[in-house]
Amino acid sequence: MKSELNQEVDVRIKAKKNNHIKKLWKDRYIYLLLLPGILFFLVYKYLPMGGLIIAFQDFSPFQGYFGSPWVGFEHFQRIFNTDEVLQVIWNTLVLSFLQIFVSFPVSIVLALMLNEVRNEVYKRTIQSIIYLPHFLSWVIIVGLSVIFLRGEGILNSVFTSFGFEAIPFLTSEDWFRPLITLQNIWKESGWGTIIFLAAMAGVSPHLYEAAMIDGANRWRRIWHVTLPAIRSTIIILLILKLGNVMESGFEHIFLMLNPFNRDIGNVLDTFVYFKGVQQADYSFATAVGLFKGLVGLILVVGANRLAKRFGEQGLY
Repeated sequence: MKSELNQEVDVRIKAKKNNHIKKLWKDRYIYLLLLPGILFFLVYKYLPMGGLIIAFQDFSPFQGYFGSPWVGFEHFQRIFNTDEVLQVIWNTLVLSFLQIFVSFPVSIVLALMLNEVRNEVYKRTIQSIIYLPHFLSWVIIVGLSVIFLRGEGILNSVFTSFGFEAIPFLTSEDWFRPLITLQNIWKESGWGTIIFLAAMAGVSPHLYEAAMIDGANRWRRIWHVTLPAIRSTIIILLILKLGNVMESGFEHIFLMLNPFNRDIGNVLDTFVYFKGVQQADYSFATAVGLFKGLVGLILVVGANRLAKRFGEQGLY
């Protein structure tokens, strides 16, 4: 009896495998479309991870991966014993939390405002205008900032023409973080509204009608209908933001850095570049990068579990 049952199970398993193979072969051309993306991640994301071994070595390009001496966690100890690294971590965290608590809500507010616009032509025009900066590179964004904000720039020329003193926007430590935050808002907030507007499009109109019958004004409808409907989307994007809390964007920060604001503007991304590329301290730079990635992973997993504990769907 058992042998017959085992044979039936084996037959079903083989049948399922054959069905899967047939489906894969039938849709082979569709799966081929995934090949460029898979190759991209393999070549540029997964294969380079093998180089992380140098974080545990005193790496020398002349000795190679297998000839360089093994030092264990020595470079990771340097991270917490070096005042410069601690300052860089603090700079990174401050800029990241400014992006989370200042830049991130702007996209939600813009999406809520656009969602209340009833003229579709006007709504699409405004939406197109505010997300166009997303397609500009940081080189152009910073270049425009320099033209407007440098000592002899347009804005300071207006100030001095009215008898005010010129403001050192680009060389002042006090202005570095506000400028980075404002540039992020201008470049990315409009693009972020696309996701939230797509989530709002799925809200049933009957909910708004029921709220209007109950006497809810526009603000109440936003608070009690729209925001709860997009809460899961907000949480998922917030979890992804937390995963990048140790990254502030290399290109943006690097272009805005100068000798006057480097103490407050140097972040982990630029620090790894200066140490690894300019000073050839490859092992220590790799250790800092690995530490940054591990912190991001821990934050994503922790935030996702916390979201599920409070009854939300989470990221996975």
